[in-house]
Amino acid sequence: MTLSDHNVVALVAGLLGVFAAAVAVAGEQGGAPAKSGQASVYIGTYTQRRSKGIYLAHLDLAGGTLRLVGVAGEVVNPSFLAIHPSHKFLYSIGEVGVFAGGKGGAVSAFAVDAATGKLTLLNQKSSRGPGPCHVVLDRLGKNALVANYSGGSVACLPIGEDGRLGDATAFIQHKGSSVNPQRQQGPHAHSINLDAANRFAFVPDLGLDKVLVYRFDPAAGTLEPNDPPGASIAPGSGPRHFAFHPNGRFAYVINELKSTVTAFAYDAERGTLQTLQTVSTLPDEFDGRNTTAEVQVHPSGKFLYGSNRGHDSIACFRIDAATGRLTPIGHEPTQGKNPRNFGIDPTGAYLLAANQDGDNVVAFRIDPAGGKLHPTGQSIRVPMPVCVKFMLP
Repeated sequence: MTLSDHNVVALVAGLLGVFAAAVAVAGEQGGAPAKSGQASVYIGTYTQRRSKGIYLAHLDLAGGTLRLVGVAGEVVNPSFLAIHPSHKFLYSIGEVGVFAGGKGGAVSAFAVDAATGKLTLLNQKSSRGPGPCHVVLDRLGKNALVANYSGGSVACLPIGEDGRLGDATAFIQHKGSSVNPQRQQGPHAHSINLDAANRFAFVPDLGLDKVLVYRFDPAAGTLEPNDPPGASIAPGSGPRHFAFHPNGRFAYVINELKSTVTAFAYDAERGTLQTLQTVSTLPDEFDGRNTTAEVQVHPSGKFLYGSNRGHDSIACFRIDAATGRLTPIGHEPTQGKNPRNFGIDPTGAYLLAANQDGDNVVAFRIDPAGGKLHPTGQSIRVPMPVCVKFMLP
């Protein structure tokens, strides 16, 4: 989490001036639809400096060319995005502390123009807690599940047939703390994730050093604590983002404060996690300040990647197919400062790294045999990029 509540409130107060200002970003006048063999890339940002909201780019999956189209939709601090399974709608969180006169952040629903990729705002609803930082849709596209970092809570909002959001049908407030007096004085839900069966939700809470597990009912839009209620991480680790292996037998959480990744064995029937291993995301010789952010498993299931902020790199690991354990295979500089989120395209050919403080998104080709990353020479300028999501035609 980057912005404190009081900074966010001040930011919101000045947004009208930001949106009124002319923004000169290369490629903003484009608007052609993605062609066959191209992926549309939606980029969430913080609306500071020159950013207006959600940006759109096109990635040529054959040649690797990355082109910025421009602003797809204007909205406040859309730092994380989720695309509906139908590709007709897109959802963003609004990372603010106050929304519609109440204490809480926003969740926004957009219609996607099939011809241009542009976004039209449908409606907005409260996330029920301040500082939302992550949103995911269930497998059927019937619910949006949100993690509120500042509030230390999670919520579930129903999605109508027209793509609009309803008021929250579930809300759970986390309680507790952990050992880091600056970052873990209270709960900080940092992401929410669903298993392939749409039965369980997993919530890494940075403030509690736990991955909490909830039983999820997509028809009713409810969340209930699982039994057992979750898995504990080493004190002071600060679990942040979470990813499943494609085979459904393993899962991984990246730990922001300790710069580590913890591997789990997953019992899909009971919704339980068993710790297998914890490994560093940093090279042995690095002794500077670092925090981690994103973790993703390659579509092949062979590799795992995590972002380092400080070392400013993507850590690369090989995954043992039988055990789920990780072996480091190297680090690739992201060619920018503070790599927040990154995205792997659905074909597994490219990784796009969003450098929040470098104001750029940089493309890397993924070696399908060894898993290492190779710069393509392609990058685009986007103000304060945070999240990268792909949509194939």
